[in-house]
Amino acid sequence: MRAAVPRVAETFTSLQGEGTAAGRPCFFIRMAGCNLRCTYCDTAYAWEGGETIPPGGLVGRWRESGVPLVEVTGGEPLLQPETPELLGRLLAAGAEVLLETNGSLPLDPVPPGVTCIVDRKTPGSGVAGAWRPENLARLRAGDQVKFVLTGRADYDWAVAELGGWRLPPGVEVLFSPAWGRLAPADLAEWILADRLPVRFQLQLHKLLWGDRQGV
Repeated sequence: MRAAVPRVAETFTSLQGEGTAAGRPCFFIRMAGCNLRCTYCDTAYAWEGGETIPPGGLVGRWRESGVPLVEVTGGEPLLQPETPELLGRLLAAGAEVLLETNGSLPLDPVPPGVTCIVDRKTPGSGVAGAWRPENLARLRAGDQVKFVLTGRADYDWAVAELGGWRLPPGVEVLFSPAWGRLAPADLAEWILADRLPVRFQLQLHKLLWGDRQGV
């Protein structure tokens, strides 16, 4: 029986657009396939199909990029059982590895040393019920939880959600306006008014290159 090979929607080198590594050159591996259908999804082209590339080939592409930082994203990368092996191989090769995941699947298979960026889907996403609260206990210092907010109702909901959490020390919370749905200045003003202990972020890559693929 031949080993399964991960399906990949695209690979490319760009600036990291979000999170605590925003602005750094980063090699992106976008895995194909997703189990959610968010209302604001900007990577619907990754829902289906994809090219089959073995983990060793993906590590090779990362090496050719010439940058130390790599993000494995999607789609939903943890939907593919080969993803933990890929993450481990990247770590072993000396990469600084980020994983962005939608919060609907267990983080247990993720190797230690990978920085997890976990989306907490809001009601405005249409898939808030997919969340696995047990993943919060799996987070470690340096990991991040991201809320993409579509409006004031999402913001108020997210504030209430955070109020019931006890995050491990060193886990950062990110608030981001949904592209084209919430004015960034409005979100910034709400955060300041509430003195909310979160990091406001914009999608830097979209500010630079617009809403297009491969950046």
